Amino acid sequence: MFVRNAWYVAARSDEVGPGLHATRLLGEAVVLYRQLDGSVAALEDACPHRKLPLSMGRLKGEHVECGYHGLTFDGSGTCVRAPGNARIPPGARVQSYPAHERYGLVWLWMGPPEHADPAAIIEVPEWGDPAWGINQGDAMTVDCHYLYVTDNLLDPSHVAWVHPSSFGNAACEGEPLSTLENGKGVTVSRWMRNVEVAPFYARYVKFSGRCDRKQQYEVRFPSHAVIKAVFTPAGSGSESGPMHPDVFLMNSYNFLTPVDESTTRYYWFQARNFDRSDALVSEQFNEDVRHAFDEDRVILAAVHAGMANRRTPNINLALDAGPTRFRRGVQRLIDAEQHDNAEQSSFHI
Repeated sequence: MFVRNAWYVAARSDEVGPGLHATRLLGEAVVLYRQLDGSVAALEDACPHRKLPLSMGRLKGEHVECGYHGLTFDGSGTCVRAPGNARIPPGARVQSYPAHERYGLVWLWMGPPEHADPAAIIEVPEWGDPAWGINQGDAMTVDCHYLYVTDNLLDPSHVAWVHPSSFGNAACEGEPLSTLENGKGVTVSRWMRNVEVAPFYARYVKFSGRCDRKQQYEVRFPSHAVIKAVFTPAGSGSESGPMHPDVFLMNSYNFLTPVDESTTRYYWFQARNFDRSDALVSEQFNEDVRHAFDEDRVILAAVHAGMANRRTPNINLALDAGPTRFRRGVQRLIDAEQHDNAEQSSFHI
């Protein structure tokens, strides 16, 4: 169902404060908290005694005390106190997850801990670069399977119908897409020449008149997307050579965390090459982006419900080439992990 050997966003950094923060990833309940040095610890949110969520207990220094009978665990999941017992019972342990903070987000590794390498977290080259402004972004819960969201993020055409007042306009309806797959994921892209600037972007571009627009949607396995938007005066759009001085560039980073089979937690932020230090622009940009993503959220929840209860077969269209290839790539990763797990089980037997 899910790729486990991957880093997923579990929370925004500011959500993990002085208390216990309960969340859910890949169908697993997890509790997050900060240790005394400020680092984040992540534990299975279930006491091994009667499975009361540890998030219903208490944080005592660097330890989590169960709210039922006081079993207490450190950040590695080891039981360090078992009131009423002469010794700590065998099996009094909870799973811990490697955690790492980057880009104002808390990332968890959901596979075998020995494979957790923070260097594998997606790179954001604009982060900390003074040439780029950052909209810190937000998060939302989408009531659908995460692959419906990756479908959406590999489908530039949908903006013409879902976002006609923001990201899209008539120019987005029929321009053919280029699809590229590599070992990291799938990218779909296209140039639209001599078209109107879409409404969302019109207030931010620094030139007047029509534009050449590039849409590039890259989704990396298992569920992270980098969406690049380019707007440049009509006739100046090019893959090579210097960019026009007034070019508009926006790189949107989107991180999808499967909560379970029917729910996805969606985190995002954007990097932009204009009004880099303008807090009001950042605030307006964040508001506009959330409004547009809310439009996606409503559509995707209805798609999930419709597909779950379909009475006739669904069809695919030409624009589904990118999403279909991405789904196949995800399934290959899942199959490979299951094969490796089966081999390990056979070896231990």
